[in-house]
Amino acid sequence: MMLTLRSFAALALFVMPVAAADPVPKFTAEQVAFYEKDVKPLLVKHCFKCHGEGEKIKGGLSLATRAGAMAGGETGPIVDFKTPEKTPLLLAITNAKPDEIKVMPPSGKLPAADIATLTKWVKEQLPYSTADLGTTEPAAPEKSIITDAAKKYWAYQTVKRPAVPGRGHPIDAFIDAKLASKGLTANGPAEKVALVRRLYFDLLGLPPTPEQLDAFVNDPSPKAYEKLVDTLLASPHYGEKWGRHWLDVVRFAETNGYERDGPKPYAWRFRDYVIRSFNADKPYDRFIREQLAGDELPGDSADAVIATGYYRLGIWDDEPADAKQSLYDGYDDIVTVTAQGFLAMTVNCARCHDHKKDPILQADYYRLLAFFRDIRPYSDNRDVRSSANMTDITPIEKRRTYEGELNERKAKIADLVKEMVKIEDAAIKTMPAEDQRAAEGIDRPQVVAKLGKFFTEAQRREYGRLKRDKEGLERRPMPSQEFALSVNNCDPRPPTVYVLARGNPHAPKEKEPCAPGFPTVLGVPDPAIAKPTGKTSGRRTVLANWIASKDNPLTARVMVNRLWQHHFGRGIVPSPSDFGQLGEASTHPELLDWLAREFVEPTEGQAWSVPGPAWTLKRMHKLILLSNAYQRSSVGNAKNLAADPGNTLFWRFNMRRLVAEEVRDSILAVSGKLKLEQFGPSVYPKIPQEVLAGQSVPGQGWLKTRGGGYDPKDPDAGNRRSVYSFVKRSLQVPILINHDQADTDSSCPVRYTTTVPTQALGMLNGEFTNEMAAAFAKRLIADVPGDRSKQIARAIRLTTGRVPTAVEIAADVAFLDKLAVEAKLAPEPALARYALLLLNANEFVYLD
Repeated sequence: MMLTLRSFAALALFVMPVAAADPVPKFTAEQVAFYEKDVKPLLVKHCFKCHGEGEKIKGGLSLATRAGAMAGGETGPIVDFKTPEKTPLLLAITNAKPDEIKVMPPSGKLPAADIATLTKWVKEQLPYSTADLGTTEPAAPEKSIITDAAKKYWAYQTVKRPAVPGRGHPIDAFIDAKLASKGLTANGPAEKVALVRRLYFDLLGLPPTPEQLDAFVNDPSPKAYEKLVDTLLASPHYGEKWGRHWLDVVRFAETNGYERDGPKPYAWRFRDYVIRSFNADKPYDRFIREQLAGDELPGDSADAVIATGYYRLGIWDDEPADAKQSLYDGYDDIVTVTAQGFLAMTVNCARCHDHKKDPILQADYYRLLAFFRDIRPYSDNRDVRSSANMTDITPIEKRRTYEGELNERKAKIADLVKEMVKIEDAAIKTMPAEDQRAAEGIDRPQVVAKLGKFFTEAQRREYGRLKRDKEGLERRPMPSQEFALSVNNCDPRPPTVYVLARGNPHAPKEKEPCAPGFPTVLGVPDPAIAKPTGKTSGRRTVLANWIASKDNPLTARVMVNRLWQHHFGRGIVPSPSDFGQLGEASTHPELLDWLAREFVEPTEGQAWSVPGPAWTLKRMHKLILLSNAYQRSSVGNAKNLAADPGNTLFWRFNMRRLVAEEVRDSILAVSGKLKLEQFGPSVYPKIPQEVLAGQSVPGQGWLKTRGGGYDPKDPDAGNRRSVYSFVKRSLQVPILINHDQADTDSSCPVRYTTTVPTQALGMLNGEFTNEMAAAFAKRLIADVPGDRSKQIARAIRLTTGRVPTAVEIAADVAFLDKLAVEAKLAPEPALARYALLLLNANEFVYLD
């Protein structure tokens, strides 16, 4: 008989914890014989497989000894001698509460005689034979994982600015000192074309045009590079590139996942909020507060409300088998993304037990969860436009106008209804008595439905006119309102949060309530939570202020490490969302701390200083980009490769492949098909029918409907930057998913670069690349008509940035001639084949 975690969770609700403390009774010989002859064979047959002895005891419950049975399982005792009828063990075998407690054993309900035997056994206080009594000595208390050594772990220490080991740019001083200690020498600077291409893709995610490359290469000013950095940081396309990095961290998607994968209305506003925030160089501490507690911030800021869409981006099951489990899975998603995204702490590993590697208590997990307990579920039904996740963000001036129009319309409808009721009442008085009585109650609509033959001709005409006017007003489109996916109607007095046994929401440990609090190992005092006075509990503001504090040991370290990661291809801590023991060690801890302190306390007056407010990202970008470390070439060096093949010391720049969005956007850009419009509802790129056929309902949620979708009559509408493409969890654009687009089911801190056959097959044979290659050919013909050599030179410059050699051009012209002769292709189709070749070249999709 296997008592599962779910069954014990439910049973725990009925346990009165008195039996476990009772002394062992003196059992009579008859009772012992009853156990040996009748009870033990039942236990052996139905229970001991899962609840016997050994290491694989299910649910922490052993029935092999009386001591084990009395100790109960992970959720507490399983017997209650004072009220045997409430004994969880008997509730399970009798199936008395099927909605809460699963019948045991799993093979099916026991025969009545066996149930009677076990009932008698419980009523006699679990007699066992002497050999099976077991020990009643309490187990030794477990050692705390919050040790002095754990408290001294580097990530939990206050960030202090270390001394710079040399002169010049501090970043180079730290990097060069580490290289010197290993007897290694850094690479020299990259060639100008490679550097410009690197800079454009790192900051904008787009390729530079030949004209932009030439402008930099031909600028003799020593400030040319710095000027280019400033220009690109000021570009509106900067936020599209760097906002996408943050969208990866917060698992941005526009659908709910699971079988139906329904839409998240207005999720695109959160994406636009992120892009605008990066473009505006919004201080990171403000960015944190808006996402975690925007609805609690003072003022009437639409941005702050939109930012709380952060909480609604995760997967959501619209038909859960266990509603409470689904609720806590939603909170787990929030805890996970918040702790890993802002703090690089894997607090989620402590949902069911203390963290196995880091000093994070199970209670810490639930203390953090308690900050979010005021957030109501995404929806209580399949209505994804519930009042809990939708907020009216219409500007005040516009809201006043439409509210006035709406109130005027309601008043007109009320007047019409009033006149209609007068006519109805007059006609009802001519109806039979039973209808008159029925009209006084809830059956009035049925009575009104029969009024037609009781109206006078004048009443019929007037009633018809009133009804038409009323329906006309009701059908008129509602005034234009602007909504945002957000948190709304929060609970100002959230339910108490308890530690859950094994993470099971049906098994709260009611002796372990958890008030909002911070990880114990950090030694931060418990926060003072003010009594709620508004529409929310105020708890999330407390959490946001702590995370956004410059004294938080993790926040600044985590964010500057993410900046470094996306500029160098790897973080100083290579596991950017896990600074704990399960993550990878920092390769340059002093540099990381220096950057973190510089982030929150900018240095002024030095030759390398970058002016700007604390917590701003563009200042840190420029600081990094002006370093020699960033501007190095990517070429190999035999000695360095032997000593540091992984480039952990940053002696060269890591060559990298373009990420998924950069691949698609670059193809659109060089083909002349990229549309640079910003913001607004997402677009739907064309997806081949073969891919759509893989859906349970082909085309659902993608093809054109009243609510939007791909329109075959306007195929170019989807040719905007990939960050504006609709993100459907169960259906992804082939070229994006083939090139390792972010997994949206959870936070994605790192996009790993895979090399698989589907990438080459898709790039060569895919519908998208072939259509774009044809468009690329048309562009080349339009740019330099009638000159194949110049068309080839233009194509190479657009795709690689460099100026091709005469030998290279001649070889490529010969290739076109060969296509004309052997494949009998006309000039334009031949040029399209050549364009497809360039789009498949490593030089196009890799950065030096």
